[in-house]
Amino acid sequence: MSLESNPLPLIQAVRRTTFIESSRLSRRLGVDLTIVSETFQHTGSFKFRAAYNVALSVPHRRIITASSGNFGQALAFACKLLKKSCIVVMPRTSAKVKIDAVREFGGEVDLIDVARISRIARVKELSALYPDAYCASPFDDPLVIAGNASLGVEIADAGKNFDVVIAPVGGGGLTAGLIEGLRSANSSARVYGVEPSLANDAARSLRAGQLVSNSVEPATMADGVRTLSVGQHNWPILRDGLAGIIEVAEEQIEKAVRLLFSLANLKVEPTGALSIAALLTAPETFRGKTVCCVASGGNVDPQQFLGIIARGSSE
Repeated sequence: MSLESNPLPLIQAVRRTTFIESSRLSRRLGVDLTIVSETFQHTGSFKFRAAYNVALSVPHRRIITASSGNFGQALAFACKLLKKSCIVVMPRTSAKVKIDAVREFGGEVDLIDVARISRIARVKELSALYPDAYCASPFDDPLVIAGNASLGVEIADAGKNFDVVIAPVGGGGLTAGLIEGLRSANSSARVYGVEPSLANDAARSLRAGQLVSNSVEPATMADGVRTLSVGQHNWPILRDGLAGIIEVAEEQIEKAVRLLFSLANLKVEPTGALSIAALLTAPETFRGKTVCCVASGGNVDPQQFLGIIARGSSE
């Protein structure tokens, strides 16, 4: 199944992903590795796929969402293209580069202290002020899953028979979309999710056989997966479709960022490096396999990125 035959309307706006084969990383990690980089997607992450599909599909002229940054800036840009408006609820601790990007794309930023009010609660407050608005979840929406499925179709259409596809899990919108897209294209690739150990609610949910939530927003450096729970729409897809979830330490996330920079000349944010961190954490699971790692985004604060690179100078 080719991307051109996919009926999703968003394909006219979404950039095709970038496939990167790094022989140095493959040798280092013991796999036949292909990196699928969404860092060159509009607004720097895979989130544009979902955000554009949401903005295109709903009739509302105003959209409200909550985001650490990537979905927020993607939605702001999508709304700009479609001549709509959006309000993005963001934690005060969000990367400045992401806050600035939402504003530059024309979105209104509503900064909150997540210790005092949750993102969901603030979105509810705003929805009462703007009853004509559509409240868009960054991950828990069939339109989000459908948008992200386009990446699964592209991976299946790449002409390489992948044994495994690995991608970050936060709310589950990306991995649910990958599962659906790969399935629709008749791919036999098994999908693994990866989470920071500090934000392992999806892994705990799989072990429990039911959704388990974090009590507070996780304090991982991978800000794109600081969710309280996997989405209700995503959960049955992940429960039935994931081959497993790899939990990774913060140190492995940092190392993965450095490896992508030094061996693949690729700048990624910590969330985007999670799939490589999974290879570092569980090499026996993937050794010798043909692996596709999704680098989900590259919107990292410059100071954070420089600090991560500098801390690896003795490696």
